[in-house]
This record gives sequence, C-alpha cells and structure tokens, in this order.
Amino acid sequence: MSEQKQRVYDALNKLGIKYEVVEHEPVHTMEDMDRLGLPEKGTLCKNLFLRDAKGKRHFLITCDENAKVDLKSLGKQLGAGNLSFASEERLEKYLGLKQGSVSPFGLMNDIDHAVEFFIDKSLSKCKSLGIHPLENTATVFLSFKDLDKFLWNLDVDVMKIKL
Repeated sequence: MSEQKQRVYDALNKLGIKYEVVEHEPVHTMEDMDRLGLPEKGTLCKNLFLRDAKGKRHFLITCDENAKVDLKSLGKQLGAGNLSFASEERLEKYLGLKQGSVSPFGLMNDIDHAVEFFIDKSLSKCKSLGIHPLENTATVFLSFKDLDKFLWNLDVDVMKIKL
C-alpha cells in the first residue's frame, strides 16, 4: 500500500471514523469510475480544483458525480468572478495531488489553508460518499458527517453550497 493512502487511513483510524475501502485499477475520469460498478456502495463524488482569473484564490468543490457544474454561475455564487480549472502544477503545489486523484483528503496537504473548500449540500443526505484517498487506485466510502469530522480536525472550513 502506498504511503499516501496509508496517511489517510491512519488519520481516519485516529479519529475513530468508520470507512470502507475498495481498491481498484487507476481511474482518471468519472466514466472510468462508473465502469467499476461502485455506486451500490454509496454516492461517488466528483471533485473540481478551480482557480479565479487572477490565480489568487483556489477552490476545491465536491459534488455528486452526476452534478452539472456551471463555472460561470459558480464563480458568481462564490464571489470569485470567472473560474477555470487549476493547472496540474497548482494541484501539486496546494494539495500535493496528481490529476485524477483530486479529493477532499488532499486538504491534509494544504497546511497554509490556501484552498477554499465547498461541498454541495445535497451530499449531506447521502448514506455514504465515495472519494479517493489521495490516489486514484482506491475509493474510500464514509458518511458526510465523518468527512466533516475529518476536515474539522484539519481546521478546514466546510462551506455548503447549492449547485
């Protein structure tokens, strides 16, 4: 097992958070995830790492894999103007992640709290959420409440939005 994934599992265990892990082949898109047949375990999450036009603000958005995200209206909602996907270099710099592995767990690596985290409030009604443990070779399923507990422990402000 990789050191990255183990860091996530160790942090979850330390907090007494119940979770289930499904190991799988590397996936790079939501279509790849769908081919694995995991949805019966919970709601698969799509994670978008975005930046504002000036590159001063960075955002991690977590939502249902099927959610349609309009970057223009999202930028207005967040008071950030025009949004675009952040580069792979920024993803590595701020969250210590590679493309295809974007995850709220990446906020473990954001020690300066430079990334603003937003989650679609509809996910709070889901039984279980599926997110990558810093790598796209596994999916961790845990409750919304437990994800919130994990992030609270990192001193991350979890801001709920309606997409």
